[in-house]
Amino acid sequence: MPVPRFPFLDGPTPLAMAHRGGAIEHVENTRPAFQACVDLGYRYLETDVRATADGVLVAFHDAVLDRVTDRVGRVDALPWSEVQGALIGGRDPVLPLEELLTAWPDVRFNIDVKTAGVLAPLAALIRRTGTLHRICLASFSDARVAAARRLLGPELCTSLGPKGVAALRLSSWSPRAAGLVRIQAGCAQVPVQLGGRPLVDERFVAAAHERGLQVHVWTVDDPVEVDRLLDLGVDGILTDRPTMLREVFTRRGVWGPA
Repeated sequence: MPVPRFPFLDGPTPLAMAHRGGAIEHVENTRPAFQACVDLGYRYLETDVRATADGVLVAFHDAVLDRVTDRVGRVDALPWSEVQGALIGGRDPVLPLEELLTAWPDVRFNIDVKTAGVLAPLAALIRRTGTLHRICLASFSDARVAAARRLLGPELCTSLGPKGVAALRLSSWSPRAAGLVRIQAGCAQVPVQLGGRPLVDERFVAAAHERGLQVHVWTVDDPVEVDRLLDLGVDGILTDRPTMLREVFTRRGVWGPA
């Protein structure tokens, strides 16, 4: 198991992460959802970040309000004065990211950066709140991951971007491809499968660990799959079922978030 190079990753492994505040058990990305996970003992929470038209950062997954709120429209086309009136699940307001980051000083946040436009205000928010060491940034864009590192410096923990994950997978098959993996990230955050084919196996985990990378797998809601992945040696699980994950970790004697 790799020695963490970033304070974000120094919690006891395997890390238990509540995806969007436990989106199956709770109303996703809401203050009550995150509070319920903290009350369960979670110290790693996953969320998403988008920006309103006037630059307010919010913990929100979709580009539009339509799916989860009682209003419609693109988040980035509406001012905060309108977005704050939308109720997620018809009852909970959209959560400003700053409120989330400052709610619990001992909680760490894995943040999925949805668009390039959030990077500059996000970097400013992280600096202003002093939360750099409690943050890991992830993205489906290599360019956004690289831009985040440029803005916040080498102390920022990020996951590998898609090209980094592909290179890591290739290196797990062929040692000659090892040089393709440029180690700037702290972890590889990946699905169990990619393109309908298994991604996380013993070779993938070993290749990551050889390069000092933790492996975090999303989004795992089946206890049998959690057991299988932990047996492979993964370092973290993201789940929409936080109660289930705590039960599996407790049964295995690994529940104990710092």
